[in-house]
Amino acid sequence: MKRFGICLLVMVLLIGALSGCQSEKKPQTETEQPKQTEESKEEVQKVTFILDWLPNTNHTGIYTALEKGYFEEEGLEVEIVQPQEGDANALVGAGKGEFGVSFQEQVTMARTVKNNIPIKAIAAIIQHNTSGFASPVDKGIKSPKDFEGKKYGSWGTDLERAFLKTLMEKENADFQKLEILDLVNYDFFTSVTNDVDFQWIFYGWDGIAAEVKDFPINFIKLQDVDPKLDFYTPVIITNEDTIKNKPELVKKFLRAATKGYEFTIENPEQAVEYLLKHAPETDRDIALASQKYLAEEFKKDAERWGEMKLEVWETFGNWMFENGLLENKLDAKEAFTNEYLPEK
Repeated sequence: MKRFGICLLVMVLLIGALSGCQSEKKPQTETEQPKQTEESKEEVQKVTFILDWLPNTNHTGIYTALEKGYFEEEGLEVEIVQPQEGDANALVGAGKGEFGVSFQEQVTMARTVKNNIPIKAIAAIIQHNTSGFASPVDKGIKSPKDFEGKKYGSWGTDLERAFLKTLMEKENADFQKLEILDLVNYDFFTSVTNDVDFQWIFYGWDGIAAEVKDFPINFIKLQDVDPKLDFYTPVIITNEDTIKNKPELVKKFLRAATKGYEFTIENPEQAVEYLLKHAPETDRDIALASQKYLAEEFKKDAERWGEMKLEVWETFGNWMFENGLLENKLDAKEAFTNEYLPEK
């Protein structure tokens, strides 16, 4: 069974289309922030924030907090980096960075393997899963029943196979009639034009890109077929030692991050400019459209940005276990916390 590492690969590749093949470290060197007083300088805490991969519109609240000086107001000097070796989960778990970006399924896997990684989710970047299966409209795929006889472009993971099987069984479709092929080209538009009929995408980027490119698609959101597949993706993580030994640091970081995401929700155009400053190779038109879409998704129906529900962690964790994706059942109460989010 392919577990933690291969699941990370899925997310890496899905957002890899954002800005090309870049993995350089992105240190905090060009920010324009208010000057600190001598007194505040003495209290500055250096913090490393590890991205899941390339800078993208999921991360804009963090870049906004950096550019607006919200971290500095909390006495934090935050360096945003892309993982050079390993992944954000392993690095944060090992204390190589105080905070990072992960996904609910990755946190679940990390906490349930034999040699578990002691990470915990402390904020949901987006309130609901925005992923699903997409295809050009001329493929005629309007429901999971239509997957029969089609070619699916696979990232090679057990997770997506479980998604496909669950959705097809909901529609009384025969999973054995679906042809699953490993992707030849990781670009959604090239792949579904030349090689396969449909792929798993995140609507916040590839779906929005399809709108911008005037490339009509059919999109089947996972939880529209099975509510169990609504989960937090992505999330901000830290490790248990940081929570135990530096709880005030966690609170400070989340106060600043919350301000950053709240600003982004209200000012998506300006937030995109902050992102482009750090990732100028990103397509501006797609980024702007993506940010406007995500501005409606970051907080959605939650009372405050970042808040998570136990029910979501339990439901999706149980689904993963029942589908053979976990070695052990998840203790959902220990996988996340809302304790360090600022009060509404």
